[in-house]
Amino acid sequence: MVFERFFKGRRHRRAVEAVYDAIVEQARHPVFYTDYGVADGFEERFELLVLHVHLVVRRLAADGRPGLAQELFDTLFLDMDRTLRLIGVGDMSVGKRVKDMSRAYYGRTTAYESALSDASTDALAAALARNVFSDPEPTDRGRRLARYVRAAVEGLKAQSLDDISAGSVGFPGPETTP
Repeated sequence: MVFERFFKGRRHRRAVEAVYDAIVEQARHPVFYTDYGVADGFEERFELLVLHVHLVVRRLAADGRPGLAQELFDTLFLDMDRTLRLIGVGDMSVGKRVKDMSRAYYGRTTAYESALSDASTDALAAALARNVFSDPEPTDRGRRLARYVRAAVEGLKAQSLDDISAGSVGFPGPETTP
């Protein structure tokens, strides 16, 4: 009995990590960097990761899995902490940087949620252009990414929560978005 609880927690942790790994894989899809025009830098990779984590978190939270959504959020920032240390950010600065990144996450997701509630693509394209591309106004690449995000939202809605929770997260291929 005691070991069952221990291993059950481990299996659950592996499931969260599988979900996170699927998200990271999608956020690093080469098409975002080659065809969409996302710069291949730390900040831009973070922006795409935040975007994809948010899409899954909103799906989980909306359909009764807020605990898993929180664990996914926690996993993102544990990974950011580890990544900052690996790239040489000093121990004294890591906490502040992670705190700044978490504030950025909340700011981005607030903007994305507001834009996703708008039926037009313009608000989402503007938020994505500003955050992912550092463009002050909506651009064609922001609009294309907005179309991808809308397709991802619909695709995630069509997936079962059990599949997503088990790490089988399916995103549309970014190369298929016109």
